[in-house]
Amino acid sequence: MTLRVSIVGASGYGGGELLRLLLGHPEVSIAQVTSERFAGKPVTRLHPNLRGATTLKFSAIADLEPCDFLFLALPHGHAMRNLDRYRGLAPKLIDLSGDFRLDDPKAFADWYGEAHERPESLGEFVYGIPEVNRERIREANLVTGAGCNATATILALLPLYRAGIVDKAVVEVKAGSSEGGNASSDASHHPERSGAVRSYKPTGHRHVAEMLMVLGADADIAFSATSIEMVRGILATCHVFLDADLDEKAVWKLYREAYGNERFVRIVKEKSGIYRYPEPKLLSGTNYCDIGFERDPRSNRLVVMSAIDNLMKGAAGQAVQAFNLMQGFPEDTALGFTGLHPI
Repeated sequence: MTLRVSIVGASGYGGGELLRLLLGHPEVSIAQVTSERFAGKPVTRLHPNLRGATTLKFSAIADLEPCDFLFLALPHGHAMRNLDRYRGLAPKLIDLSGDFRLDDPKAFADWYGEAHERPESLGEFVYGIPEVNRERIREANLVTGAGCNATATILALLPLYRAGIVDKAVVEVKAGSSEGGNASSDASHHPERSGAVRSYKPTGHRHVAEMLMVLGADADIAFSATSIEMVRGILATCHVFLDADLDEKAVWKLYREAYGNERFVRIVKEKSGIYRYPEPKLLSGTNYCDIGFERDPRSNRLVVMSAIDNLMKGAAGQAVQAFNLMQGFPEDTALGFTGLHPI
């Protein structure tokens, strides 16, 4: 028996990727997908890549019916303001927004600049990076998707922080334009965006709160984010200053122990060639996180590089990975796409 699954907020890039993935999921039947602006219109109007794959039309949120599982792909604030309604529609749900990523109301207010409207519910959602919280996700009814920048950074640094050998980490993320969503703005206007290498959040990025929650509240992480001319993808370059004298063989061991059996994390470190380090372009449409590193022989610095597709491992793909865990399906169901080369 297939599960009836609905997507609230399916007109955006993340919602469109959810729809694409779930249309290919053998255990799923799409019940409804919503868009307030485009209710009654075919989903292919906004997601032309799905032509021939579905005849679904968008519904309004007011017309949602009960289902087996609900994905929320809404802008910030919508989920927490309407949580009771959404919980009444399905026994299990995943929220892709930032509304429930943090477990501390004070941290939420500090990083989001507003009080949480449902602080008592923050601790009910399980943080949805499977490589961090796999067993908790299996047992959860409520899961929150992780931020894309946080996902790339946490997976890059997690083995080192678990080993307790990091003094300080300085992280620079280079992000594609789809990270900003599909709403147009002055920043996305083509003459302004084309060719840009634009620092848009040199300090105070709210995804740092997620990093501290997972890696430790006392973690010393300096984080900056830069937009570059790329549609999909994130490359996190992490300058990690170690308080232990590890050679590359020891670093290899840490990462193999952490990720050797992980389906969607790959260690990328070749001795030569243009793809000897992680490259976001190769991950377009995939749920992989590629991680590479290099030890600076002249200092205690380790450079760790992490690449993901922000719409996949940073959003919809990771959500489907968590969905599979919650429902007891093989973790890689509907997520087997390996990417393209050349692209």
